[in-house]
Amino acid sequence: MADSREHALPGTRGPITAREWPGERPRYVALLLHGYGEHVGRYEELAGVLVGHGAAVFGPDHLGHGRSAGERVLIEDFEDVVTDVRTVAELAEAAHPGLPVVMVGHSMGGLIAARYAQRYGGTLAALVLSGPVIGAWELPGRLLALDEIPDTPISPASLSRDPEVAAAYAADPLVWHGPMKRPTVESFARTLETVSKAGDVGRLPLLWLHGAEDRLVPLAGSRIGIEELNGGELTERTYPGARHEVFNETNKARVFADVTRFLDGVLPG
Repeated sequence: MADSREHALPGTRGPITAREWPGERPRYVALLLHGYGEHVGRYEELAGVLVGHGAAVFGPDHLGHGRSAGERVLIEDFEDVVTDVRTVAELAEAAHPGLPVVMVGHSMGGLIAARYAQRYGGTLAALVLSGPVIGAWELPGRLLALDEIPDTPISPASLSRDPEVAAAYAADPLVWHGPMKRPTVESFARTLETVSKAGDVGRLPLLWLHGAEDRLVPLAGSRIGIEELNGGELTERTYPGARHEVFNETNKARVFADVTRFLDGVLPG
């Protein structure tokens, strides 16, 4: 387990908490963006892999998530969350001036990372998207068609084939175990459209990771978004049998190796 420390930062709608996993003489910075209803503390193992690979790692708890301020899982405008991520990035850049910056976004964090790359792509050396909520994600439309959003939390079993992952998720007090909130679903729908229409990420190297058995963010719908983002530097890795959280899957060692191999190919030195 890598050593870490927390930072309290001003956010667009209240204070946000960011975690830092410092590296010894790092050669790049990695920014981790977590998914809906969870928090960046669930990425401890990935952070340790990246620190061991030469990164200084930073990641926020998004607005309304984890230890950050805001009503739980309420995000009325993802542009605010992207701006908050930029605040964390500036903290990392000030601590490590001149180092290349890599962004890793999972699920909802993939949507945020995609939008960040469209707004601030010139500040990034590479973009890694894991099971990203982009493209033709059908859930918002289905939920918004209902008079009342059902109280149906995410099934822990949908995350990974590893039952320990499901058990830890279900017992985590910083994970949201309730229903989605209509303003957040509306914001998802708007931002999916925004990202779709805002163009590709140019020559930014892009790695797309996806579990073939992902039922939360089906691969086919996400592929549409990847094709819209792809500026010609795409690497794709699909994992047979894997569910939504490929960083927590039974084959996670292969996933970590794919990430570090990709970064070795795109980062200087």
